[in-house]
Formats: sequence, C-alpha cells, structure tokens
Amino acid sequence: MPRGRYSLHDLHDHTLLGEEHFQCAPGPSGWRYVSRTTAPSGDHLGTVDLTLDALGRPIRLELHAASWQVRGAALEGVTWVRTDPTGTHATEGNARAHAFTGTSPAFLIATARLLRLTPTSPATRVRLVAFTDPVLAPRTVDQSWALVNSEAHATDNGLLTVDEYQVSALDTGEQHTVHIAGDVVLSAPGIELEDLESPPSPR
Repeated sequence: MPRGRYSLHDLHDHTLLGEEHFQCAPGPSGWRYVSRTTAPSGDHLGTVDLTLDALGRPIRLELHAASWQVRGAALEGVTWVRTDPTGTHATEGNARAHAFTGTSPAFLIATARLLRLTPTSPATRVRLVAFTDPVLAPRTVDQSWALVNSEAHATDNGLLTVDEYQVSALDTGEQHTVHIAGDVVLSAPGIELEDLESPPSPR
C-alpha cells in the first residue's frame, strides 16, 4: 500500500501551494486513493477519496475543499452533486465524459488506468470533468494522452517500470509530460513526489 507525500506548486511561478498526504492500494473492486491536503502553514485545505473499478472507471468520488463538497460517480457519463459551504444548496451535474480530474495526482493515475495505453497505442482523446480549486467548480476539458516511453529501472525491491505520458490540452494545444510508476506519480506539472514509504503497486 503506497503511502507518501506530494508537494503541489503553482504552474506559473512555482510557488508552493501545499502538500498532499496520500495512501492508495488495489482492492477487490479496482483501486482506491485517499488523501488530505494542507497549506504551507499546515492548515487543512481539503480531502480526496476516489475509488475506481477494475476498468478504471470512477465508481465513487468524494472531494472536500474550502467547505465545498462534491460526490460523483460514473453514471450516464459522469454524474456529481456539488454542495455549498452552508450545506443548504446542492447542485446536480452530468456530462458525457469518461471520468473526473482535478489538482490531485490521483486523477492522473485514474486517467492512465482508464486508458490502459501501451507504447504502440495511438494518442487517445479523453473527455474529463475537472473540479477547480478552491470551490470545486466543474469544467469539462478534452485531453489527448499518449504513452511515449515505458522503461524498467532496477531498485532494491526489484524492477520498477516508469511510464512517460505526453498529455495535451485540446483547447489550447499546451503539452506536458507526466511520469508514473505503478500507482504513484513521480513528476508532473505542479506536482513533485517528496516522500514514499513503500513501493508503488504494479499497474
């Protein structure tokens, strides 16, 4: 069960935004990731609880940030309910999308597991509903994912396969690189793995 800590940075000036303390593991249904995010001051910012089925589809998502809450799942595309900080207003949403995304590294793992790309796969288009910080506002985004390299590295615990993905935003053409080992993000824009207590689970 990988357990560790990511640092989260502003994409433009690289200011430290906070840290995400996480643990994740494969299970009977697929894979689960839970985390809590703290500000540089140590103040609590939010939580993520994401469960995928064996095919990588989100069967349960719960997000908390700035007293806002989102609960979602794959249902007729993806469906979610967003609740305001007072708890009195809840808005339901639905989109013909494949999955969810957001600032947490969990969503990069989830998309990679959903697409199941190989180095010979063509670039694959995926539609995602992104929940933006700090109020978890939903926004539909289209991306293209390609697995450009998969390389095994020797470690004290055996071979570790690192996958390099090229991710493109189809609305802006912006491209970036994501490195994933099993169910842990090694590096991505705005994300750095700072601490890992146990090896990643195999993908």
